[in-house]
This record gives sequence, structure tokens and C-alpha cells, in this order.
Amino acid sequence: MGETRWLDAVQQRAWRSYIDGSMRLAEMLERDLKARHGLSMAEYEILVRLAEAPGRRLRMASLAASVSQSRSRLSHTVRRLEAAGLVAREACGTDRRGVECVLTERGFGLLREAAPGHVETVRELFVDVVAPEDLEAIGRAFRAVGERIDALR
Repeated sequence: MGETRWLDAVQQRAWRSYIDGSMRLAEMLERDLKARHGLSMAEYEILVRLAEAPGRRLRMASLAASVSQSRSRLSHTVRRLEAAGLVAREACGTDRRGVECVLTERGFGLLREAAPGHVETVRELFVDVVAPEDLEAIGRAFRAVGERIDALR
């Protein structure tokens, strides 16, 4: 297994800042969406992915991959959204075994209502407090992290 490569002081500070800041940011975004619109971040992300998809529909497997949720967790979340009338599940037209998740008009309306405030909160707590060059670096860094994780799957 080899010798542990411990973090040096600079790496440790950066790592702890990332953990603290990202957890607090996620908590604030979740709290804001819940208070204003009754949505969790996971639910909001599903609505966004469906709104961006052709025909506002995605196969459940594709949706799970795009929102980084397991299929079982996604199924549970979609069930809640379906009960609220925000999405519907339909048989896939090209593959009878497949199931698609479809954004309803009600779901699209809620997303249109929630998005401006959510984006404003993202700006207030993240985008506007990070220097543009740092924001670009964060984007590059987390694309690399995502690619590493994808390669390990």
C-alpha cells in the first residue's frame, strides 16, 4: 500500500477551507430553496436537467448519471416530484424496457419561479465573492476532479 502522503500545511488549509465552505454553501442553498419553494437541491437539480433536455425528458439512467445520484436514490426523489405533479414517468418510446422522466408544465413553472432567486443566492454566496480568475480555476479544478472520479468508476 505504501507510505501515506500526508498533506502539507498549505494543502491542509486549502482542503479544510474547501470542506468548510462547500458544506456551508450547500446548506445555505438547500435552506433557501426549501424556504422559498419547498424544493431540495437534489429535486431542483433534477428539474434543471429535465428542463435542459430535448423534449424536457430523459431516461432515468441518463438522469441518474447527470445528477450524480444512484438509480435507487433518484427513483425515490422522482417519486416525490411525481407525487407533487412536477414530473411524470413514461415508458420510453424507443425501448419498452426503458423509463423516461418528463418535466410537467407544473414542474417547469415551479422551476421558472425558483431559478431567479436560486441564481441570485449562488451569485451572492459564491460567484460575486470569488475573483473571476479564481472562479475559472475552480471550474478547471473540479472538472479535473470529476474526470478523475469518472475514470475510477
